[in-house]
Amino acid sequence: MAAAPAVPALNGILSPPTNEQTLGMFAPQYEDEREIDDFIRQHPLTIEMRSRSGYAESRPHLKIPPSFRKHNLIGGTLMGSGKVTVPPVVFTEETGKSLVSISYLGNELCGHPGIVHGGLLATLLDEGLARCCFAALPHNVGMTAKLSIQYRNPTPAGSYVVLKATTTKVEGRKAWVEGRIETLVGKGETPVVLADATALFVSPRQAAIMTNIIPVT
Repeated sequence: MAAAPAVPALNGILSPPTNEQTLGMFAPQYEDEREIDDFIRQHPLTIEMRSRSGYAESRPHLKIPPSFRKHNLIGGTLMGSGKVTVPPVVFTEETGKSLVSISYLGNELCGHPGIVHGGLLATLLDEGLARCCFAALPHNVGMTAKLSIQYRNPTPAGSYVVLKATTTKVEGRKAWVEGRIETLVGKGETPVVLADATALFVSPRQAAIMTNIIPVT
């Protein structure tokens, strides 16, 4: 009986929710979460991305079983009111060529007062650029080999941001990706680039064994 609580978590890993299912899994508990969630879901960029063929919309952090989320940095530790307030909405090109992710960064993620910590932007870039190229790599698995970041402008806390990434080259188990984080703006407005990055991801030799044990989500 001691192992019984582990069964739902194991099922969650072996049979994760689909992309479509994740879109209905977040239930805002507070007014700020509700307002932010509505804003992202109804934003012109979100609507535009939904109209593009070849892209899958999801909230990928919700594929992590709830009991495991507390061990995940963005999906657990940094998720919630005042932080990454709602699960990012992500559009991933099915061929692994590009990705667009929309997030809200709260007031509890600062390095300097009122300014989002640069380490958080690095984490978002590392995770976003990696997710961009997964579908282009063997077994849909990639690990960071190199990440180079240029910080362009301070990121105000309490703001909406967009991460855009593009896979520029794939050779066997290696994928090169470039991307940036910029402000989320309305139609006709010019976004401010906050940080940009280039990265190299490598599919590990044991990737086939890894995916046989724990399928990649």
